[in-house]
Order: sequence, then C-alpha cells, then structure tokens
Amino acid sequence: MKISIIGGGPGGLYFALLTKKAKPEWEIEVFEQNRPDDTFGFGVVFSDDTLDEFLSRDPESYDLIRDEFAYWDDIIIRYKGEEVRCGGNGFAGCSRLNLLKVLHNRCETLGVKLNFGKKIEIENLETEFATSDIILASDGIGSAIREQYSQFFNPTITQKSNRFTWMGSTRKVEDFTYFFKDSKYGPICAHTYQYEEGMSTWVFEMSEDCWQKWPFEEFDEQGSADKLEEIFAEELEGHNLIINRSMWRQFPRIYCNNWHHKNIAILGDAKASAHFSIGSGTKLAMECAISLSDAVLEFGESSVEKAFEKYVEERETPVQILQHNADVSLAWFEHMDRSWDMDLMQFAAVVMCRSKSVTYNNLILRDPDFVKKIDDAWYERYYQESGYDYRQSRPTPMFTKYKLGPLELRNRVVMSPMAQYSADEDGNLTDWHLVHYGGAARGGMALMYVEMTCPSPEARITRGCPGIWTDKQEKDWKRIVDFVHENTETKICMQLGHSGRKGSTQLGWHKMDHPIAEPGQNWPIMSASDIPYFDGISQTPKEMNRADMDKVIHDFKQATIRADRAGFDMIEMHAAHGYLLASFLSPLTNIRTDDYGGSIENRMRFPLEVFKAMREVWPKSKPMSVRISATDWIEGGITEEDTFAIANAFRDAGVDLIDVSAGQTVPDQKPVYGRMFQLGFAEAIRNVPRVATMAVGNITEPAQVNTILHTRRADLVAIGRPHLWNPFFMREAAAWYGVELDENDWEKQYLSGKQQAYSLKEKARLQQLEWQQKSKPSRHN
Repeated sequence: MKISIIGGGPGGLYFALLTKKAKPEWEIEVFEQNRPDDTFGFGVVFSDDTLDEFLSRDPESYDLIRDEFAYWDDIIIRYKGEEVRCGGNGFAGCSRLNLLKVLHNRCETLGVKLNFGKKIEIENLETEFATSDIILASDGIGSAIREQYSQFFNPTITQKSNRFTWMGSTRKVEDFTYFFKDSKYGPICAHTYQYEEGMSTWVFEMSEDCWQKWPFEEFDEQGSADKLEEIFAEELEGHNLIINRSMWRQFPRIYCNNWHHKNIAILGDAKASAHFSIGSGTKLAMECAISLSDAVLEFGESSVEKAFEKYVEERETPVQILQHNADVSLAWFEHMDRSWDMDLMQFAAVVMCRSKSVTYNNLILRDPDFVKKIDDAWYERYYQESGYDYRQSRPTPMFTKYKLGPLELRNRVVMSPMAQYSADEDGNLTDWHLVHYGGAARGGMALMYVEMTCPSPEARITRGCPGIWTDKQEKDWKRIVDFVHENTETKICMQLGHSGRKGSTQLGWHKMDHPIAEPGQNWPIMSASDIPYFDGISQTPKEMNRADMDKVIHDFKQATIRADRAGFDMIEMHAAHGYLLASFLSPLTNIRTDDYGGSIENRMRFPLEVFKAMREVWPKSKPMSVRISATDWIEGGITEEDTFAIANAFRDAGVDLIDVSAGQTVPDQKPVYGRMFQLGFAEAIRNVPRVATMAVGNITEPAQVNTILHTRRADLVAIGRPHLWNPFFMREAAAWYGVELDENDWEKQYLSGKQQAYSLKEKARLQQLEWQQKSKPSRHN
C-alpha cells in the first residue's frame, strides 16, 4: 500500500512508524510544512496507562525517550497562599521537540520517508496524491484539509470563552501544580509541570473579563510574559517566563462527526480537540494513531473503507468520553470564580473531581490521606453550618442529615418521581402504587417523590396517570402516605403537575408523547402558545387565556390542600420537561405577546402565580420545591441567565429547593448524555443564586453522590432508575462504606439481614480495593 500523511505531528508520525514496522514493504510518506526542529509549545503530558500502551506497541521508541520524561505522582493545588497534595495520579511530561525528534529518528530507521518544509496545496490534494491508497489528514487543530472537506467531515467547532497562553520557565516544578492566583481583576490559574531537566510548562488561563481588565494584548508575547511575571512573581521564584508563539487564544472545541471520506481519514486535533486541563491532545492523537494503524493493517489491503469503519468503531466512543470529560473540566475553569469562596480543602476536592471522571471512591484508591483531609474539613464545615456533628462518626457526606426548611431528612438521597402509568382510567390509584411506594420506602432513602400527579382530569399526560382531584384519590394517597410513615423513616413528597401540550398521549411504554391511538379517547389540551409538540402529529393546544389560568391556579390550590390532608411531608410544583408550567418558561414554547410572554420576567409570571397560590395553602412547617428544566438542549431555549432569574424569583416566593432537571421541552432536542450529565446546571444554581438544589440525571453510584456533596454541586441527590431495580440502594451503600446508622433506621422486620449485608459488602469492598491496586498502571520512574 501507499500511504501519504499530511502533517508531521506526533499522531501522524506514530501511525507511520507502527504501520511501517508491521509492513516494511508498504510505501509510507509524511509531508510537514515546518522544519524538523520547529515546534510550538513546550511540553506534553502522558498518563501511566498511556505509557504502558506506548511501551507495548514500540519498545524501541519508548526506550529512546524514556530518560527524557519528567515523572510525577502528586498533583499540588496552591490556592490563596495555601497548598495541598493529592497523590496516586501517575503522569509523565516530556519536551514536545524531543518527542518529535525521537519519532523522526524512529520513522527514518524503519524507512518512512519524511518531507519537511513541504506545503501541500489542499485544493489539489486528491490530484497530487492520486496514486495513494490512503491519505491521512494529520494537519493539526487548524486543519486545512478539514476545512476543505468540511461538508464531508462535518465538524462542529465552538470557541470557548476563557483566554489562555502557553509559556515555559526554568523554574523547577516538582509535581504537576495548579497555581490559583487571586488577582485584582479575578482568578487566574497557571497549569504547570516539569517536562525536562531545567524546563517547565506554564499555561495561564483566565476569564475574558479578567483578561480585558488587566489588559493583555493578544499578540504581545513579551508584554504578556512581563505582566504575568509580575503577577506570579512569588510562584516563579525569580525565574523568567519563556515565550514561543505564546499568543493569547481561546480554546476551539472541535469534533468531526465523520472521520473519513473516500480514501481520506482524519486524525488528532484535526479530528477532535481536548482541553489541556485533562492531559494533552498529543496523548489523544497517539492513542487514535494506534487504533487506525491496527485497522489499516487488518483490513487496508482488502478494503480501505472497512479499515476506516473499524477505526471509527474502536475509537469513536473513547474519544467522545474523553472529550466530554475535557468539556466538563473546561467548563469548570471557565467558572472557577464560582468556587472562589471555598476553603482550601473543598476547593481542592472540586479541582480533583471537576471532570466527573474522578469520584470520591477514586480518590480513596489514589490517596487515602488526601481523602481524610478533605473529609476532616467537610465534617468540620458542616458542623459549623448546621450543628450536626459527624466529626467522629464520619459516615461519608451522603449519610448526613439535612434540614430542608423545617423538615429533617435522615440522609441526602432522594428517590426521583418516576411515572408508573398504572392508575385506572379515572386517575385512581391501584394496588401497584401501594406495593411500589410502600416497598421502595423501605430502601433507606431520605425522601421519596411520588410520580407527577394531576390536579384535574385534563391535566393528565396519559390515561394511566394518577390524580388528586377527588375524595377517593385523596383517601388512596393517604393510605400510601400512612403506610410509609407507620413503617419507615422515609419522608414522602407529592409532585403536582399539568401536562399542557404533552397531554392526552399514550402510555410511556407505547408511543411516548404521541396522541392516544383511539381518536375518541383524546381530550382537549392547552399550553402557553398554540404550538403542537410534534408538528403534524400532535394536537394543536389552545393558547391559554385568563380564565384558563384562573382555573389551573384553582385546581393546583385545591390539590395542594388535598395533599396536605393526605399527610405528605413536602410538595413540589412541576415546571419542567415541557409540561404546562414549563411551556411558559421556555422561549421555544412561549411566543405570547402579552404580559405572560417575552422577557424571562414575563415568562415566569404564570408559574409564579401558581406557586404562590400553592404556598399560600401549604403549611409553613412543610417545605416546597420546584422542578425546572435548566436547559432545553437546543439553541434559542432557556439560558443560564434565565435559570438564575427563575431560581431567584422562586426563592423570593418561598421555595425551599430547586429540583434541577433538563430538556424534554421540544422533540428535536440534542442532549449531551453522560454520567451525571445534568449536574452542571444544579451546581450553577447552587453556587450563583445560592439556592438549595437537588441534582438528578444518570447518577448511579454512591461514590458519585459523595462527590456531588463534597464539591458543593447540590444539597440533595435524586436517583431515579437505579431505585427501580434496586430500591435498597442506600442500604447497600451503608453496608459498603460500613456506616453505622441510627438504631431505628432499618425496619425491624429486616434487621436479621443487616449483619449479613455489612459482612458481605465489607469483604467485597476490600476485595475490590485489592484488585484495583493490582490493576493500576505501572510506574515508569
């Protein structure tokens, strides 16, 4: 085969040497527009597991560069003049120039032809390389090939807000160190690490506002270095900063939705960029180069297309996961000022766990002493804030009590409201509800939400949704509430909601959100504006008038009174997921021109009227929450500024908690899924308006719960689907961590199982820690 590689970065070179090593008879050629000793930037970073992979793939190149690496195990967080270390991380840095020289030498030894100072006319790419079987686009973050073939590679490119510049210094940095500086115009972070003897990388990052106020100039490299030397004089310890094309930039988040076209494949930063705060683009490029080489070696001679498909199959998910982690990390640095009031230990926990890929349990594995320090600080801080003293018992944050208004909760975990679609056609409860809620309440959660319950027949989503508009319904709910109170320590919350334009639809396990299949069974629906959910499929809702609003307010008020009489400990108003009240909040579903449309202040008006009517009749001794969708997952929807305004308005109206969900407003939403994928929205509301929040959305592990609480991302954590298949989630977590619960926390009928649970889970935890220690990557220093 004949392979032409455009761009001589580490990814393209590593692909070349691996492929040539396996197939010496293949013709492989690299074309690089710069000279061989040109390089921009300073060091690159690899993790221990990545070094293991490089060692196994080509020991010769690894041996050539291993002595060039600077190794470290600790991450140091220096914050407002204090510092703390977290060990067990395992990274290595090396000079980018030395890495390129090693790869050049190794390629030449194997017979790869290297061409330097060769600029390719991209518009003539296919003509110039007409005889090549494969053309590899490895031409970097500003890829001309990607732009030339953008309609095929379909890149998504977003310029992020923070400003950063890449410099070097002779100042020795023993371990990877974050210097967080409280400058007069806002926080600045220096990401620093040693990459060779006598040289360290310094990446300075700050908000656009801070950058403008100093001010820095985009292309004034020396002027910027002089100013940063002054700001970081203490940290630099008399050493100067070194520049090398150290212009100020804003990070371009790049992802190509297609990785190949004809015989052209794309690799490295040209394909997908990852923010420097989670490692390096070089690491990502070289890992992708390994998979592409494997695929080409296996299938290239028979089918280039099949080779490319294998490359995508192997690397698409890992790249998306890494890039998502990088995106979350990047977002934290864009808003690091939101954590700026924290003490050192809480701030350090946030820094270590910012990307969500590192959790409380991961930190225990890496550095138990670090976890002890952040735990000590957390329990002391919580004692000072709440009066609850866990400084000796140390049950982990998820097992600490919490006061929600006047209501005391035994821990921080909540069972989310989840539709059961099991009411009869008149909205009455069935035996299913008693068994479901009565059984789940034994699982040890602090608070259990019931599914969205409707204040009137026409408010239902489906014919299987329950109501609370009749005496019978009230009585049936009271039976469930009484069972929960008489037999468990779990508190129970009523969620009231109106379906709006998403009403009169099929059960969730049929065609969700589609009209009831039997035309005669549908009922009229209404919304903020007359926009159907599915255009051409759904009913067109009536735009609500004042009379409609007054009726809805009356219905919610009466249902609230009934919920109180039924004995519920708490009530929530559902204003999320595109239902009636949410349809007023989102500009996508509210195009009114009266006092209830337009600005966020107007769009909030009707939901606030409903909430205030509920608050008026709901006892002051019981808390209230509101569920919102903090984003519509599509351009033109609710903004972060909108959510802050909503949170502030409901706090002023007497809300105790914002239940922060997202999306389900419009059918063409484009959510970004992943672990704890909605957490950032709860964190923002918790840390800017400073309203108590509950996080929800793909939270599946106790370690995630403890991470969320440790890092002040939310006050309560709602867990949905895991509770469906494991209602004893909290019992299992307590046994796993060895938490001694209050004497009456376990139901007496189940006490005989408690000892066994604790014994088995303790053994499983110790066994898992042993396996994890044994499977940790090798240390290469």
